[in-house]
Order: sequence, then structure tokens, then C-alpha cells
Amino acid sequence: MLKLEKVCYRYKNGDRNVLKGISANFEPGKLHSIVGPSGTGKTTLLSIMAGLCTPTEGKIYIDDEDLAKIDLNIYRREKITMIFQQFHLFPLLTTLENVSYLLEAKGVKRKAAEKRAGELLNIVGIDESKHRRYPANISGGEQQRVAIARSLSTGAKVILADEPTGNLDTANSDAIVNILQKLAHDELYCVIVVTHNPAIADLSDVVLRMSDGMFV
Repeated sequence: MLKLEKVCYRYKNGDRNVLKGISANFEPGKLHSIVGPSGTGKTTLLSIMAGLCTPTEGKIYIDDEDLAKIDLNIYRREKITMIFQQFHLFPLLTTLENVSYLLEAKGVKRKAAEKRAGELLNIVGIDESKHRRYPANISGGEQQRVAIARSLSTGAKVILADEPTGNLDTANSDAIVNILQKLAHDELYCVIVVTHNPAIADLSDVVLRMSDGMFV
């Protein structure tokens, strides 16, 4: 579903490549993890896969389409979705509203959007009693679940996650990993996680280790 061919990246005015000929295939139905020390290029690679940066060299394909030849706004809106270490929920919207607003922005009527948002929240383990709560009134682990439900509301089938368990304790981290694994295996999402968490790597179908801008 997502393919990288000899991707290199150099910052403007930089004297060396941060990414050095990265090639990889990321497939639906699998949980992929990208691991390695800080400063090896993991987050830069994730930004390039998200269409936030353009490779200096190399190609990226989504469903066999060259990313350089398609509208990046459509790509970011419809093809990929992101989950972050910081949950980035709107504090003045309820959990239900945090998920439904993207659906409404795409033209879905409010009642239908709220119904679908409720279904997505239930999928990630947020029961109906918490649908009307604000983010400050639920735990960190629950906030990350809401963020995952919001990402699913886009309809995109590629999930990019940047340290999704970085702010969570072990129990909540394990729960988030299980959700991501289930989305890959049961719902056939292509899930790609940048992480320092060994539990994610242990449960991943594919582990890619980065060192000095390369997979090793």
C-alpha cells in the first residue's frame, strides 16, 4: 500500500543527507514498527511518509501512485492519518465531538456523524458514558483512544503513529498497542509506528531498525 524507493532527505543548507536511500514496503494487515536511537531520522521519515516533507531524492508510492504526481492535500486528507504522542484533542469539545467534527467537515450530517463517532469510540474502548465528557475529564490512555478513533473517522487506511505510547503508563501502553494490532489484523489497516517502546516492537509483524538515516 505504501512503498518507498531509495528515499533520501537533506535539510535546506544541510551538508549531508538525514535519510540515506530508504527502501521499504508497508502492507495492509500488518503492524510495522520503526525503531532506533534518537537522531537517526525516524521522525523525518514519518514526516515524509505523511506528505509533510518532500524527499530530496527517491520515490514514494501510495497504491502504486507516485506521491509526487498527486495532490498532497487529498493524500493527507483521504489516504493517511496520524496519531501523535501528544493527543491534540480540542479541550472544549467532548470526546464525541472530537471524533465527529471531521465527519461533519466532510459533509456528513450531524446525527449521522455522531452515530459513526460513537461507533468508533466504542471500537477503541470508550464506552457511551464517556462520550459527553471533555478531554480533561478522562485519563491519558482514554485520550489516546479518542485520538485513535478520530484518526479512523477520516476513512484513511494508512495509520502513521509517532510515539503513540510515549505519555502513557505500561497498562495503557499495552492497551494502545493491542488496539493498533487489532486494527491491522482485523480491519486490514496499514499501521506504521515510530517508537522506543519495546512492547510495540515485540508485537509488530515487521520491525525496521534505523541507524544513521538507514535501515539496518
